[in-house]
Amino acid sequence: MITLIGKDLAEEGLKFIQYGASAECEACRFRNTCIDSLEEGKMYVIKDVKDTEHPCPIHNNGKVKVVEVERADIETLVDSKKAFEGSMIVVDFPECDKECTMRDLCFPEGLYEGDKCKIIKTIGKSPNKCLNGLNLSLVLLRQ
Repeated sequence: MITLIGKDLAEEGLKFIQYGASAECEACRFRNTCIDSLEEGKMYVIKDVKDTEHPCPIHNNGKVKVVEVERADIETLVDSKKAFEGSMIVVDFPECDKECTMRDLCFPEGLYEGDKCKIIKTIGKSPNKCLNGLNLSLVLLRQ
């Protein structure tokens, strides 16, 4: 899909989360392409940067570039019993209030409870032992 991103950020491979529009976006003629083409709260990766630029009052240097993006694959920890490449899962975060080194993998940005995803790669066992005693595997999910 095509969208717009600040000129300084427009690099192939950059991952970003669309957090929504600012007040200045409401009357912008590029809103449909820039904001409305993406789902709020989801992570995207830039696949191609086009030469086209447009003015934008909210980005550095006052310019945005046209980019081609797709949903980004996201690393996360899942119950090892569900960690099979090619399977579809519904994101079900563990009940946990502990702060640990794996928290960002258990609750990654860009994924929400109930999202339907495909496990495209099983990376392996959890890098550290779960403080709640859960048996977790690290996987790469595609939304």
